[in-house]
Amino acid sequence: MTGKGYVVVGGSAGMGLAAARALAREGASVVVVGRDADRAETAAQQVAEAGAVSAHGLSYDVSRPGQAVAAVDEAARILGRLDGIAITMGTAGMMPIDSDDDAWDTAFHDVLLATTRSVQAALPHLTATKGAIVTTAAYSVRAPHEPRLPYASLKAAVATFTRGIARTHGHAGIRANSVAPGAVETDALHAIRGYVAESKGYPYEEALERALVEDFGFDAALARPGQPDEIGALIAFLLSDVCAFVTGQTIFADGGAP
Repeated sequence: MTGKGYVVVGGSAGMGLAAARALAREGASVVVVGRDADRAETAAQQVAEAGAVSAHGLSYDVSRPGQAVAAVDEAARILGRLDGIAITMGTAGMMPIDSDDDAWDTAFHDVLLATTRSVQAALPHLTATKGAIVTTAAYSVRAPHEPRLPYASLKAAVATFTRGIARTHGHAGIRANSVAPGAVETDALHAIRGYVAESKGYPYEEALERALVEDFGFDAALARPGQPDEIGALIAFLLSDVCAFVTGQTIFADGGAP
């Protein structure tokens, strides 16, 4: 990926930051976009340390009108080109279906519109480079259940939207795929590991795994949560030319969940 430039929306933490680091290790130039300016700058420093030719952090909230265009245009200007975009944000909507309209509206903007706006902003730049798009769906689109049905429904829309982009823009050489992670030990799950170890007296290294099985009915074949770097590597793989004939797919990275 040397000589190529990528933007990771939601790249200041978790799977997005892991994806940015994976791109950096392949010699890419990377711009990470996050809502918090300090976190975005800290993430950019980590990406630079991972080997990026150049790394920059930008502060935008792409769930708000106009912010995605501003973020992507500035990233493309900094990079001098745009070969790919990954959108890894969108965690709202883990709520019951009888949540009020304001909560639904927040989830709609955070999960779906943040993605559609970012993709739309990137398309003119990607047409010039025959670039790639990776969005983030979720394992729960395949196994939705009531406590997070709004989230799963909106993530399913992300997957459908992504396949539609692949179909309608493939003639321009643009590829679009979606990653659907299962349980991944980002900051929220990592905090549960420590809490469960302390409250239940489990060994720290197996506390999260036991809690997932005993409290949430976790039944993945690998019997463990994924790690952000594992998902980040997959995102970078899908953005790369190694996947030049892969488009319109939703790739489940769930450790063999049923």
